[in-house]
Amino acid sequence: MRDDGVLVARVSAPPVDGKTNAALCKLVARAVGLAPSRVSVLRGEKARDKVLRLEGVDLDTVRQALRLAAEE
Repeated sequence: MRDDGVLVARVSAPPVDGKTNAALCKLVARAVGLAPSRVSVLRGEKARDKVLRLEGVDLDTVRQALRLAAEE
């Protein structure tokens, strides 16, 4: 995660039929410890830059989990 709060992630799923979005949500959910159904694309569904919604977890927990995942 960058200092400005932007997470840069790469997934290998093709940008067809929402496969990239699903793979990104699954990746973030796994890193944060949420069910994939609790992560969704809020904005940018068809764009390169996206805003995700994570349900049931606070921002500090998300930041800490993503920092730890990036270090692995």
